[in-house]
Amino acid sequence: MALVNKVLIVGGGVGGMCAAIQLRKQGVEVDLVEVNPHWAPDGAGITISGPSLRALREVGVVQEVLRRGGHWTHIDICQADGTVMKTVEMDHAVGAEDLPPAGGIMRPVLADILGRATQEAGARVRLGVSFSSIEQDAEGVEVAFTDGSHGRYDLVIGADGVNSQVRKLVLPDFPGPKFSGQGSWRAVVPRMRRNSTIFMGETTKAGLNPVSETECYLFVLDRREGMDFIPPQQWPAMLAELIGEFGGQLAEIRRTLLEGDASGLKILYRPLAGHMIGVPWHRGRIVLLGDTVHATTPHLASGAGIAIEGALVLAEELGRRHSLEGALVAYAGRHYDRARLVVSASGRMGEIEAQGGSREEHQRVMMHAMQALRAPI
Repeated sequence: MALVNKVLIVGGGVGGMCAAIQLRKQGVEVDLVEVNPHWAPDGAGITISGPSLRALREVGVVQEVLRRGGHWTHIDICQADGTVMKTVEMDHAVGAEDLPPAGGIMRPVLADILGRATQEAGARVRLGVSFSSIEQDAEGVEVAFTDGSHGRYDLVIGADGVNSQVRKLVLPDFPGPKFSGQGSWRAVVPRMRRNSTIFMGETTKAGLNPVSETECYLFVLDRREGMDFIPPQQWPAMLAELIGEFGGQLAEIRRTLLEGDASGLKILYRPLAGHMIGVPWHRGRIVLLGDTVHATTPHLASGAGIAIEGALVLAEELGRRHSLEGALVAYAGRHYDRARLVVSASGRMGEIEAQGGSREEHQRVMMHAMQALRAPI
């Protein structure tokens, strides 16, 4: 007899969709609700590390991700003027030597790939819907939905992101994510290099990662005093100012921004915040997944990847344990250290950048974390 026969997943992001796909492979009945009626996330590009590609292969979508995205084997480290100082060959994830060591894709494209796979797996997806109440007892969970319907489940998975509403039921005293002191700027631009490229300025780090055969995304991290709202109409001028010290392709992008012809550049800004919540990650028959418990800044390009890994581990433990409590404890126990590594290393790298700290320490923290993540889950 299966440990769980019917599961509700609240949240249709990367982690929630991967959990739905993996549970359907076990024959579990899955309902997924997503409050966004369009199921399309805002976002420019997303970097997918080698370990994340390995996890997507287990989900079953890696070839489609590689077909519709971009990938690379080397990183060009450049001076601010665009001169290449060195080219670094990237290591493959263990057990994924046949896959590229890194890739990139547009966030909406990744969401489309996973969304199609979720529905093809047989999960029932309802958009524009969330829960209005969740009440659990020893035998199951009663859920009332915002569309007036009701359902009863063996397990509820809260995969509803950094500002999770499900988390309030499990951890009502959690104060919320902590601001990192940095903001993240992204823009989609034409692809002009084969490799990933990092530009090292005096006060700013910028980079270009391919997301398709013809496009890449520019990422820039800057220092911020707080999480103040910045009107989108100010974004082009502010981004142009941030990359003012750079030459090469970044100088061309800056000219486009300053000349007022930025309509073709999809620009996004968000303040960076994160958290790492200690175990347990469940309360009775409600369990948390992904950003609900380990939201990270993007310095290791592993936020989505660690959510995918969490979905794999959760589904695997639910499939092999003999008690629900044992499965949920084992899930958090297996996944915690890798998630904490991503959050803590990314946070430390951000601190070094925001404070103008040691580049040697920055590289040491990054290389240690990347090497550890190459190991199998």
